[in-house]
Amino acid sequence: MLDQRKFYIDGAWVDPVQARDLEVIDPSTEDAVAVISIGDQADTDAAVAAAKRAFPAWAATPPAERLAVVERILAIYERRMPDIARAISMEMGAPEDMSLADQAEAGAWHTRNFITAFKEFQFVRPLGAHAPTSMVAWEPVGVVGLITPWNWPMNQVTLKVIPALLAGDTCVLKPSEIAPLSSMVFAEVLDEAGVPAGVFNLVNGDGAGVGSQLSVHPDVEMISFTGSTRAGIAISKAAADSLKKVVLELGGKGANIVFADADDKAVVRGARHCFYNSGQSCNAPTRMLVERSVYDRAVEVAAKVAEETAVATAHQPGKHIGPVVSRQQWDKIQGLIQAGIDEGARLVAGGPGLPEGVNRGYFVRPTVFADVSNDMTVAQQEIFGPVLSIIPFDSEEEAVAIANDTPYGLTNYVQSQDGARRNRVARQLRAGMVEMNGESRGAGSAFGGVKKSGRAREGGVMGLEEFMDSKAISGWDRDA
Repeated sequence: MLDQRKFYIDGAWVDPVQARDLEVIDPSTEDAVAVISIGDQADTDAAVAAAKRAFPAWAATPPAERLAVVERILAIYERRMPDIARAISMEMGAPEDMSLADQAEAGAWHTRNFITAFKEFQFVRPLGAHAPTSMVAWEPVGVVGLITPWNWPMNQVTLKVIPALLAGDTCVLKPSEIAPLSSMVFAEVLDEAGVPAGVFNLVNGDGAGVGSQLSVHPDVEMISFTGSTRAGIAISKAAADSLKKVVLELGGKGANIVFADADDKAVVRGARHCFYNSGQSCNAPTRMLVERSVYDRAVEVAAKVAEETAVATAHQPGKHIGPVVSRQQWDKIQGLIQAGIDEGARLVAGGPGLPEGVNRGYFVRPTVFADVSNDMTVAQQEIFGPVLSIIPFDSEEEAVAIANDTPYGLTNYVQSQDGARRNRVARQLRAGMVEMNGESRGAGSAFGGVKKSGRAREGGVMGLEEFMDSKAISGWDRDA
């Protein structure tokens, strides 16, 4: 078992001041694979103090030098990707091929996109031709607390750490205590890249401990959090007394609207996307809204996709899905599947219990419910497992109404060959992102939502601006 009872503070791996041990469980085997330390107030204070000391010098570093540091980080990260992928498979159960090609690669992809955006970023820019001596300046926020989840570890870590460094902020990262191992490899990457002492710090901990301590700490100017809506609300309340900047990327309950004229692969694509990463993605299209004239066929196709989706250990190659992350998550998902059955949804694939031939590990059967009404529990709650709910609709207006009838507003999807209809529907959907006909967001496009999905905008130029404060300056001498 790996001994990872160290924190990265002020440019060095240090022993915790006051901590307790926690085992990291491999969800494929239910075995403990590592032990970490869960920090407490003294450890949080040490990390924040290091970041505070480092801030003036790092904020004053020329942007070109900060860019050079991040470019070194990218080069080392790409070399260490196999190590990062192994850690992700071990800690949260992403199958080894997917872990390397998608989970670990996501961190490199976001870093490349930030580098591209930063090269064109204007820290001082004119307000407009109407006010020639008025400028908008972008300044670093200060010490930022970064709290990241377990489902896409490097995706979320790089969406926070990289723009913070480029902006001139210093930071304290608290990765999920369920999946901390890849973040510790990431800290090794930053150490090798020569990030100055105190600019980046890592303290393992839980939400009630280090997470809450960062949220109320008087020397932390900003909290960037990705996780559950419940935890995001708690962080917002905790941060209110110190008037921190709070940026939240929270849950989702994505609607995938399939019109009768959708392409032949639309249902297959949507079902696979729902089951991808074992359903553990906040932007998963978990509600498939299907026009009634093609509804029965869509149900058949989605059920077939579920039946053909292999479920197996993360520690083997292949296109299968792995386990969900923990016993707690498995129990929650099982309860929600049972709720779907109890409330009258028609189970057409999967269902409760472990997949056939499996007797250990947190594996969930890819599950499809048909004849779902949007007021059912499976249509309203974020399940965070490979569970698809299919809902019929009769008109475009009804489809939009059903899609918007949710407390969440992260990502929605539209499938139609009618471009005018796609555009029209996209503008009516209450979501931070809309993807249509299988086309993913462009490089550098911001990730984030509305309503109870939070209002973060992570990635690209908007992701850089999230980690800065704007300043209005009048009387600027443009000739100086």
